[in-house]
Amino acid sequence: MAVELEIASLPPPLLEFGGTGHFTDQKTGLTQAGPFDLRFGAAHRTQVRVGLVGPAEMIEKARRWYERCQSPITSGSDNLAQYPPYYGFKSIFHADLVLSDRWAVDFAAQKFDLEKALALGSVPRFEKVLSFYSRAIEKLASRQNRPDVVVCCLPDAVVRSCWSITQTLTKAQKRAIKREAERMEAGQMSFFEGWEPEEDAGDLLTRDFRRALKARAMAHKMPIQIGRDRLFVDAEDSQDPATRAWNMSVALYYKAGGIPWRLKLEGPQTCFVGISFHHMTTTRRHFVHSSIAQAFSSDGDGFALRGEVVPWNPEQGRKLHLTEEQAARLGERILHEYADLTGTEPRRIVLHKTSKFDDAEVDGFDAAFAHVPIVELINLMPSNFRLVQYGAYPPARGTLCTLNGEGFLFTTGYMPEWGTYPGPHIPSPIRIVTPEQGTDLQRAAAEILGLTRINWNTAQNTSGQPVTLRFARRIGGIMAEVRDGEPETSYRYYM
Repeated sequence: MAVELEIASLPPPLLEFGGTGHFTDQKTGLTQAGPFDLRFGAAHRTQVRVGLVGPAEMIEKARRWYERCQSPITSGSDNLAQYPPYYGFKSIFHADLVLSDRWAVDFAAQKFDLEKALALGSVPRFEKVLSFYSRAIEKLASRQNRPDVVVCCLPDAVVRSCWSITQTLTKAQKRAIKREAERMEAGQMSFFEGWEPEEDAGDLLTRDFRRALKARAMAHKMPIQIGRDRLFVDAEDSQDPATRAWNMSVALYYKAGGIPWRLKLEGPQTCFVGISFHHMTTTRRHFVHSSIAQAFSSDGDGFALRGEVVPWNPEQGRKLHLTEEQAARLGERILHEYADLTGTEPRRIVLHKTSKFDDAEVDGFDAAFAHVPIVELINLMPSNFRLVQYGAYPPARGTLCTLNGEGFLFTTGYMPEWGTYPGPHIPSPIRIVTPEQGTDLQRAAAEILGLTRINWNTAQNTSGQPVTLRFARRIGGIMAEVRDGEPETSYRYYM
């Protein structure tokens, strides 16, 4: 069998910022041209108002840290290309970082006895501490002059004892689950069939404090940031202060409503969508919320949608698919949300999925996107493909190998601009399969490489997954915590 192999080097993606010109590095672009939303004129955010909730000693650490970030912070590295100094929040974002006593909720002053709550058993401890932070967020969110973002200051004791819990099933719950499984296997109608809500009424078996807290804050339409000692305090096991300040500032600015940068794209207005599946196990059953859709417009903002329940069958493994009707309904919701976000429908839609699109999914999306001029379905999968080159470093990031019509894209690797490979492991490329004959593989790979730069949770330049798929598990976990109504769609609530 003949093997056709081609190797190409894709140029670094270009990013757009507030001023003229394009940049390949986020920190350089922000320093020289400011955030992208400077182009919005009077709509540009001139303040980022930060709320603080938690114990008094943690709030004080947070205050000192944010005051420190008002001024430049020197870099502790010799590689200034990779680790530049931090130039101060206002200098970078052209906006004031504002803190105030009226946007702080001290647990002691509010009579939240955190020490007593931490002495409880695992599940009640988790719920009690979660309620303290969510009530404090609600207090700030309900004010007429509310902050833009609330930083939840978590002491180490909360992180150690509440970060995640796994509930133990009772014997009665185990018997009920076994009976339900037997009824399903025998084809009998479940007692719950016909009226069971989309959200399972059972408690989640495994819960994550951060995700649960974001879901609670979402109910009050308040983006939050988690603040811990490793952010606020210099320590041997922490990143250097300048790097922490860069990463924190970008996330804070985006959550407050700003747009730090945008990917420069040629061609029509495009909506990039990642379709993934989130498994959820409760005290009653195991099922899958389908299609956690992460969508991003070429205008520079994103949203997330939760799909419908897919019955779980262990024999499926990871080969999960939507029905034709589910794909059509999800597609229609994507178009509706995109129009709400941008004021118009996209001229092009690109769908990313980590498993192949089956015929039912293709038919459903074709029906939903019938009026969209260009629709591309692209499979992005892990691979065992490796490429070795002469020398001490692995292939450069942006290397595209085309093997018998399939693409293998290195989204991590050697970075010439830094003179190093900033990764701990041998880089593994993403396998790109384009079922549609008309899809330009090199263009698809260039856009995927660009979408690895759309991570407003950090200023680092080393992300290896496109944003359409990167946060699938995190988003699914937050959505699973939303029991009443539909989750908010803005991406700011999930980061």
